[in-house]
Amino acid sequence: MAHPARRYDYWLGGKDNFAADRRSGDAVSAAFPTIRTTAIENRRFLRRAVTYLSREVGIRQFLDIGTGIPTANNTHQVAQAIAPDARVVYVDNDPIVLAHARALLTSSRQGATTYLDADLRQPDQILNHPDLLSTLDLSQPVGLMLVAILHFIKDTDDPYGVVNRLVSAMPSGSYLALTHATHDYMPPETFAAVSAADTQMPFQFRSRDQFARFFDGLDVQPPGFVSVSEWRDGDEEQPRPTAADTAVYGAVARIA
Repeated sequence: MAHPARRYDYWLGGKDNFAADRRSGDAVSAAFPTIRTTAIENRRFLRRAVTYLSREVGIRQFLDIGTGIPTANNTHQVAQAIAPDARVVYVDNDPIVLAHARALLTSSRQGATTYLDADLRQPDQILNHPDLLSTLDLSQPVGLMLVAILHFIKDTDDPYGVVNRLVSAMPSGSYLALTHATHDYMPPETFAAVSAADTQMPFQFRSRDQFARFFDGLDVQPPGFVSVSEWRDGDEEQPRPTAADTAVYGAVARIA
């Protein structure tokens, strides 16, 4: 059966995927031909968001949930290139992802990197994990990264409650960086075709208003709720992909 992390790896041009992942990826690509652009731009958003939080805000701790299979410009690589003492906790619940992470991701000597086997749908399991508590100081600001993960959490699993629980555990001065797939820019026939091609795994597109709801009560930073290809993209090569090309929202907000 196809797996989200391995399929994402396939779209990014990686080698850590199986035939089922490639078949699923090709089916989605047939319905939405710019899906590889989506994966690349989502990854670039992660790099720019971590850079912004590290360089401009001064965040030195990150909690990255839904890590995926390691590829270039992982959170700790970006953060520790700016601040070698940065500390990062990665969280995923897929054994394949965790095996690759432990084998391929190494921290700087000054910083620290830890990998937790935990499920986003159980936020207290993450927040109370001894490895998290020994790596991050939850009395100091944290960059909470929820990148391309919440569209795998159905409404029945209370995604807004999950995010609220995580945010409420972060100290003042922390930041939330979040991306999420949307159907807002898809013609009805495209949305129907993508949905039909993506039956192997739970997936839920959300609208701009539904995306914005994850940030209720937070101080959303400029440029607000935009396509991942448009978020602080001034240093990227032009021309940029359109919002319709990516169909993913991204935003970063300060936790008061």
